[in-house]
Amino acid sequence: MSDPPSPTRPSPVSLREYTPARVSLVRTGSSLATRDALDFALCHAQARDAVHATLSLPSLLSELHSRNLATVTVKSAAPDRTTYLRRPDLGRTLSPASATQLASYTPLPQTPALTLILADGLSALAIDRHAIPLLDALLPLLTPFRLTPIVIAEQARVAIGDQIGHLLHAQLTILLIGERPGLSSPDSLGAYLTWAPRPGRTDAERNGISNIRAHGLDYPTAAARIAFLANEARRLKLSGTPIKEASLNLIAAPEQP
Repeated sequence: MSDPPSPTRPSPVSLREYTPARVSLVRTGSSLATRDALDFALCHAQARDAVHATLSLPSLLSELHSRNLATVTVKSAAPDRTTYLRRPDLGRTLSPASATQLASYTPLPQTPALTLILADGLSALAIDRHAIPLLDALLPLLTPFRLTPIVIAEQARVAIGDQIGHLLHAQLTILLIGERPGLSSPDSLGAYLTWAPRPGRTDAERNGISNIRAHGLDYPTAAARIAFLANEARRLKLSGTPIKEASLNLIAAPEQP
């Protein structure tokens, strides 16, 4: 027999108030209650649909142009969604036509140059729902940088930002991408920052922030974290794990007398 709830040991049911995780599910005999079984089926369908969704490109372009932001649209080497899902490597490189398109770009005379990339990833819904509100919160915090055109990348993986940034002569890329859908978050947005982008960069050489969405990391907080990492990258001339370590040291350092 289990111990009764106490102030220091909340009852299992109360845990549902603090997490969307599937804990303390109601059972009928050895089966889940119909309500929980149907909820699981719905969330699974939403996650599956998110993986196969496509960007609402006209709406996204309209929102960016209304903010006087220059844009360019590119595609990865994956010709369609099925190939993209089966061949992750193709999503990490630009199609030949897109690479040629970006190669003609004239670099900005002012530095440092920043390239913002909006990539569908594994959840185009995340970009459709969260990219514009996040940019509204983020762009005012990036005044030390000069923006290249914002790049919208279809059938894209994170590493495609390295090739894009290299072709646009960017010192820093900030790539916003739809994350792999979960059963409670089909529209989670991730942000990845890479200093001196070029093909061949590793994941250890970039910084990431995840779970940007209405029920996760809110836009102002996410924007502040991205801006902090961007400014640290500019100051240190690098990105990746050293910035995290330096940040922790700065926060933990005692005040000097």
